[in-house]
Amino acid sequence: MNLPRSLLACLLSVLFIAVGAGPVAAADPPAAAEVKQVPAGPAEGKSLDGDVQALKKEVIDLNKDLFVLEEELLFPANTQVAVFVSLDVGTYFQLDSVQLKVDNKEVSNYLYTEREVDALNRGGVHRLYLGNLKVGKHELVAFFTGVGPHERDYKRGAHINFEKGVGAKYLELKISDREIREQPEFSIKEWE
Repeated sequence: MNLPRSLLACLLSVLFIAVGAGPVAAADPPAAAEVKQVPAGPAEGKSLDGDVQALKKEVIDLNKDLFVLEEELLFPANTQVAVFVSLDVGTYFQLDSVQLKVDNKEVSNYLYTEREVDALNRGGVHRLYLGNLKVGKHELVAFFTGVGPHERDYKRGAHINFEKGVGAKYLELKISDREIREQPEFSIKEWE
């Protein structure tokens, strides 16, 4: 996450104050004569370790909250469009990559690993794209690359024209086996 330095410094100051370390200041370090070393006893070491662990947990929780806030600011629900990929295949297609274009502009080009394809084959869904679109008509085009029937390279496309209204829009790129034709089928559907 990329935060401005001033905001990051402010957040760290708040964390240090909350822990009791006092505000962070850009002052000169104390003179060597003023620094006293006090050996820590076993009870103090455990207390300090507990404080550090509590601080780590607070930082992780804060980071999670900041990530959620960043997502909400960058992708507000009224302009948000999300595109997911799912597989229902086994015999006729092995996915390698998906290229996605929205309104004739490439927005995603994803190369899948074996583990990711295995997860998709077991029922997983991959969020391929999350972005903003204004209200109106749009076109989505997806190109699927992989290995098709008879171990040949296979590239197919699918497209959909959709209406983006107020509120989030969810689209699914679905790859499934077509038993009758012994071919994979590529479709795009809108979630309601």
